[in-house]
Amino acid sequence: MPQRLPPLNALRLFEAAARHRSFKLAAAELNVTPGAVSHGIGALEDMLGVELFVREPRGLSLSAAGEHYLPYIAEAFSLIAIGTQTLPGKHKRRSIAVTCAPTLAARWLVPRLADFRARWPHIDVTIDTSRRQAGFPVDGFDFGLRLSRGPVDGASWQRLFGERLVPLCSPAYRASLTGANGIPDLARAALIHVDTASQDWQAWMDGAGIDGLDLHGGLRFDTVQLAFDAAAAGLGVVIGRRPLVDRELAAGTLVEASATSVETQTAYWLCETPQASARADLVAFRNWLLGQAAEFAENNGDG
Repeated sequence: MPQRLPPLNALRLFEAAARHRSFKLAAAELNVTPGAVSHGIGALEDMLGVELFVREPRGLSLSAAGEHYLPYIAEAFSLIAIGTQTLPGKHKRRSIAVTCAPTLAARWLVPRLADFRARWPHIDVTIDTSRRQAGFPVDGFDFGLRLSRGPVDGASWQRLFGERLVPLCSPAYRASLTGANGIPDLARAALIHVDTASQDWQAWMDGAGIDGLDLHGGLRFDTVQLAFDAAAAGLGVVIGRRPLVDRELAAGTLVEASATSVETQTAYWLCETPQASARADLVAFRNWLLGQAAEFAENNGDG
């Protein structure tokens, strides 16, 4: 008699929650409520007769049973994903799935895709800019472009290029801050914050050795583009990341409000599914992307 297997949906909830160490983040990834994740995992624990998570006020962690169970479930989903990807189809066109940080996609990757399409017109590319953490190959992505302090276990990572933080504002706003000494006084500025940025005003101040700025006031936005739009409209000073803001600097819509730039602790990285080397189209995309990044880094002084 075949052994009864746990429900696939409950296992998906477990895998996502275990990977994130959070019911809330798993719910956001799977587009369900945290309550649904908690209830589904509770039902799975009842069926298995073990507790998979340790629920504590300070956070969520895997129990010993959960640590033992996770590799089997993760591998099972990987095998399903790999098997699905290798099914013979009636269409011969290949599609490459890329998950990419939104700002990098808009300002760096998309403007370069025309070159890739010209070289390989029969290879389709799908870009996903959702902020959720992606698992390889469980989520169906071939590549990920992520801002990170360093490689993360579970996939192959290669550094693309780094960034430098610099305060930016409109030319008119800088003029309003500039005194007789010709130097803008940032203490008088309205600071524009990006709530989703991993490094913002505090990181620039720490790196520049500057204090005395009011980090509590000003304007706050949840996207980099809105923050840049506000700065260009003369509403304050924003922290930009060079070289991704160089097009605004070249156009003159934004100018440097300080001559001091600070190297970030993070960089952009390329991560890939373990099966990337087995497909010629994925190898072509990887090599093209690394070539584009190397040229970009060299032209912008990133070593």
